[in-house]
Amino acid sequence: MAKNLSFSYSKMGMYKECPQKYKFRYVHMIPELPKYYFAFGSALHSVMEFIYDPARPAFPTLAEALSYFNAQWSQTTWQQKGYPSEDKELAAYAEGRREIEAYYQKHAATFARPLSVEMKSTLEIDGLSLISILDRLDYLGEGQVKILDYKTGKTVQREPDQLYMYQKVVETSPVIKTLVQQKDPSVKNVRVGQLAFYHLPSLTEMTFERAPDKEIVDFWQNKVLATADHIRAGQFSPTPSEQACRWCDYRNICPVFTGKDYTGPSGAAALPLLKGQAPTPTAPAPQKVSPTPEKSPMEVLADNIDRYGALLEETEKLRQAITTQMQASGFARHFGAHFQAELSSTSKTVFENRDKVLEILKKYNLLAKTLVPTQSTLAALLTDPSVPSQAKQELQQCTTTRTENNLHIEKAE
Repeated sequence: MAKNLSFSYSKMGMYKECPQKYKFRYVHMIPELPKYYFAFGSALHSVMEFIYDPARPAFPTLAEALSYFNAQWSQTTWQQKGYPSEDKELAAYAEGRREIEAYYQKHAATFARPLSVEMKSTLEIDGLSLISILDRLDYLGEGQVKILDYKTGKTVQREPDQLYMYQKVVETSPVIKTLVQQKDPSVKNVRVGQLAFYHLPSLTEMTFERAPDKEIVDFWQNKVLATADHIRAGQFSPTPSEQACRWCDYRNICPVFTGKDYTGPSGAAALPLLKGQAPTPTAPAPQKVSPTPEKSPMEVLADNIDRYGALLEETEKLRQAITTQMQASGFARHFGAHFQAELSSTSKTVFENRDKVLEILKKYNLLAKTLVPTQSTLAALLTDPSVPSQAKQELQQCTTTRTENNLHIEKAE
């Protein structure tokens, strides 16, 4: 008997985004780079699981939930989470705390025991091994359950396909039926009463009625099983788009950009696996000399990007050289044959000893005030009347005054 195809809503979503990307991830098994939004979402999902864990004798306090969040967050570095900088990670940490505090303020008085949290379901059905993780199931009575899925992204609007998938799982899974019967032995069949997305950043719940049976059948046949059939048939043609390709981890090996199929690390078309990885050196095979082919539009675009980057580097070198020469000559303005340069300077308060500054921000719970602790947001704390004077004094001790040069070039009249 053929093995069932391992499938999930996220796999279906990736195939819909780009079949070639699906092939890289799930056929060649090339992992993607860490994504900060996954790390943030995972941390908050973990906190929700901690709050609603049915095995806990009592609901945790806000302090306990924040302590749990801190412990989860500190397990990995900002690089491991996929953040572009430590500042971005700190801003996300402050946002996570804000969302937990706001959630408690709105819901703590009405916390109720769920049927399950973060339940992993594997359902063997129609040639699929369908894997789902159900964030929260609430029992509504009379065999009906509510499916609730937490969202932590920027947007609130969602397509209900994910909930349709979960409705199919919940109403079909013998494991979930047994779970419901443990609570209510009289239940013969499990039925979804409500489906909901809960958007944690805005504390907004979007609730859907149970999808009609016909709609579920159409979804299952025309989306789920059709996608599975395409995968089994090896249909992995890329579907490039500017937005999707811009952030894709597989650009370096994608045929849209390389002009040839990727055949694996040992194949003739092997290339660096992900952005930033160096290829393994190999001895070049003898090749016949052939005319240089015309460059593809993607290759021309890549050349232009490299040329632009090189010009920016050269521009910065010239800026530094002009600034140094004008300072040495005592000039505030100087003229070329076609352009003129004007040099000015400004004094700026700079916060040094970054570790000390972060320690102070955490000590006085000021991270949320800075959003991202840049030089300007930190300076604003020194004049903020709501910041304790002791915090201001400690921050002031971390500052120094620095002079910055400003060079302005414009066409001479």
